[in-house]
Amino acid sequence: MGYPLIFQVEEIYYPVLAAVGVPGKNIKLFTEASPSFFLVNLVAIVILSRGKCGLSKCITRYLVGMACADLLVIISDPILGGIRLIYFPLSFLDITPVCSLIEAMVFSSTMVSVWLTVAFTFDRFVAICCEKLKTKYCTERTAAVVIGTVSVLSCLECAPWYFASAPYSIIDNVSWSCQLKPSYYTSLAWTAFVLFHRILTPCVPFFIILLLNVLTVRRILVASRVRREHRGRSNGENHKDIEMLNRRKSITLLFSITGSFILLWTTEVVVYIYQRITNIYPFSFTDPLYTTESVAGLLQLLSSCTNTCIYVLTQTKFREELQNVVKYPINLILKLVKP
Repeated sequence: MGYPLIFQVEEIYYPVLAAVGVPGKNIKLFTEASPSFFLVNLVAIVILSRGKCGLSKCITRYLVGMACADLLVIISDPILGGIRLIYFPLSFLDITPVCSLIEAMVFSSTMVSVWLTVAFTFDRFVAICCEKLKTKYCTERTAAVVIGTVSVLSCLECAPWYFASAPYSIIDNVSWSCQLKPSYYTSLAWTAFVLFHRILTPCVPFFIILLLNVLTVRRILVASRVRREHRGRSNGENHKDIEMLNRRKSITLLFSITGSFILLWTTEVVVYIYQRITNIYPFSFTDPLYTTESVAGLLQLLSSCTNTCIYVLTQTKFREELQNVVKYPINLILKLVKP
């Protein structure tokens, strides 16, 4: 009997996602003749850190933090998690303490990524809707404090996942592989923790981002109408409104990032809510619900690679910096070979 279709999809999806999300070398993981792949999140970190994309220091802080978190998601989940299990079974990464640490890394990096998206959305909400609070909150220092706080709290909240696993087997006094402890299924403490974790990620962030976007859109529509009426009454000038153009660029970036997050996490949220209400869970690998769960996980992982594409599509100066990064090694090689 062959593998279920979703397993075959994952065998292709994880290496492709890793290839897009991290730089590859010519190793068997990506096929014998695969070329090197450019790390999109690392590129975003480098370009944004230079501060030449025409974005405020506050926004840049959040975007760099989100890119770092997404990079950790890609490293811990599809590479150390999925690819390890599919292509490198029984490696040192399968020693129980190591794979337990990987599991904790997957949960913590995902939580950091999700809540930094919430923090970025809230920051833009304050900047657009709360004029009095804007000057105090929307600063580089506040962004750094928020990023650090979110990272520390997320790691602390996810620490129990390290202790959820037990050895699958013991060979020569070495614990191998990971499986959930029997107490995970019977203990009220574990049940409460898992419920709390799932509410924190992704349910609460999903609805917070949705609510903040609705409020932001409402504020934008009202402000735009008032501004157009004011400019129409003033002197009928037709020159471009620079403030509105700058605000429109910021809004486009915000809605692109949060819209992508909502779209790619919707399946995960819907499946979780459905299972909690109906108490129905997949009973085999061929169960359609198992396939739906797997697809939800794949879409959630994809959200860790989309932000750089959003920057390219929405930010002109980011595209210019990206071109400079790509041209730099080419120009350097041309100078070296030039007689």
